[in-house]
Amino acid sequence: MSQELKLSGLRVVYFESRLSKTLGDLLRLQGAEALAAPAMKEVPLENNAAAFSFAELLFQKKIPTLILLTGVGTRYLVKVLETRYPREKIIEALKSISIVPRGPKPIRALGELGVPYAVAVPEPNTWQEILKTLDQNSSIPVRGVTVAVQEYGERNELLMEGLKQRGAIVLTVPVYRWELPDDLGPLENAIERLIAGTVDAALFTTAVQAHHLFKVAEKRGASQKLKDALSRTVVASVGPDCSEAIHSYGVTIDIEPQSPKMGPLVQAVAEKAPSVLEKKGR
Repeated sequence: MSQELKLSGLRVVYFESRLSKTLGDLLRLQGAEALAAPAMKEVPLENNAAAFSFAELLFQKKIPTLILLTGVGTRYLVKVLETRYPREKIIEALKSISIVPRGPKPIRALGELGVPYAVAVPEPNTWQEILKTLDQNSSIPVRGVTVAVQEYGERNELLMEGLKQRGAIVLTVPVYRWELPDDLGPLENAIERLIAGTVDAALFTTAVQAHHLFKVAEKRGASQKLKDALSRTVVASVGPDCSEAIHSYGVTIDIEPQSPKMGPLVQAVAEKAPSVLEKKGR
């Protein structure tokens, strides 16, 4: 059987928002019935005082190191700063410091800006890899200096604590937050279908999706039913950070690709989902 048909006949729900069409298309290429249930929306922070405080310190050359966690956040940060400062001034200031992008998305955003980076964080691009990268690159200032961290909707306390343990003065720079989508219908329908057993696999591409899924289920008094339903469903996570969030609800991960990207996630699901379903008696 060709790869395109490995998910033939399987109903797969996914919670991606921004790249929903892309993920849906990848699933359909594998023969799946792809069910979109966007679980979040990104909301830029208005009147971002933290971003402007970061800029002032940056221009004063008081921030030698910047950690960028997302590509969207990198673009938002520059966009916010451009409302007050010339773009050229922002770019030149960024070029003068050590920038550590967490993965390929912030690297692409830096490329669009024409800003170089000091070192890339290897896969699976978790907070542990960020700290290991800093430990292995002594030329990147950390101890006794301000290390700015572009946040991505929720604070990673483990990363912050790890930086502090290494002597850094941590400056968090939130540039957007995540909220529930305006239309909860698809997400509520996904919960109903999962509980009814009419979904074969559930794909998570960020930690916030898990938090929002269970938040909506809790409002409906269906948290335990959802947890039980997921134990009978193939649960696939894009990577370690996402898996950690899913585990926090007592849900077991069945599939996690070696590379934390959507393409490898879909490929792993195509390869493994049928056998996982068989083991679950589906």
